[in-house]
Amino acid sequence: MARTPSTMLELGTPAPDFSLPEPATGKTISLRDSAGSPLVVVFICNHCPYVLHIAAKLAEVAKEFQQRGVEFVAINSNDVANYLDDSPEKMPAFSEKFGLTFPYLFDETQVVASAYRAACTPDFYLFDADHRLVYRGQFDDARPRSDTPVTGADLGEAINALLANRPPLDGQKPSLGCNIKWRPGNEPDYFG
Repeated sequence: MARTPSTMLELGTPAPDFSLPEPATGKTISLRDSAGSPLVVVFICNHCPYVLHIAAKLAEVAKEFQQRGVEFVAINSNDVANYLDDSPEKMPAFSEKFGLTFPYLFDETQVVASAYRAACTPDFYLFDADHRLVYRGQFDDARPRSDTPVTGADLGEAINALLANRPPLDGQKPSLGCNIKWRPGNEPDYFG
């Protein structure tokens, strides 16, 4: 598994727009559906060991903050032609297995991942109610094959700061995970 860090998009960046299908329901979910609410956007996929390591706790943390008015959306941007485990047909089973209570969307063209400068799975972005970026980085310090417990502490602390009208956290750490599986010739230029 390739250990890829997030690109750490500049704080204050407006949330890039999206309008993507949710395979579990057949609905199309857009950024405007969460207008006026804080929003967590997380890039994940069905098979990544880093995602699987935190998925149950992510569902728990999301449920807690959804009760406090924070919206969550997950996006799968992987190349499903070469990574069949990430196919949209398998996404509803992933959501059900881990008890996700938020939309899990499919970014077939990878345009949305590129707009967010997403690099890895998982890759987290927290936007305020005006959809300006206040946190990007890791869920917590836990990694597969480590003894560090999965807590969601970093993301949770960032959301709590936002809800308390405190400024963005200092010392935000990049997320680390498997690289997004770009379609051949589709890798964005922000990797140099």
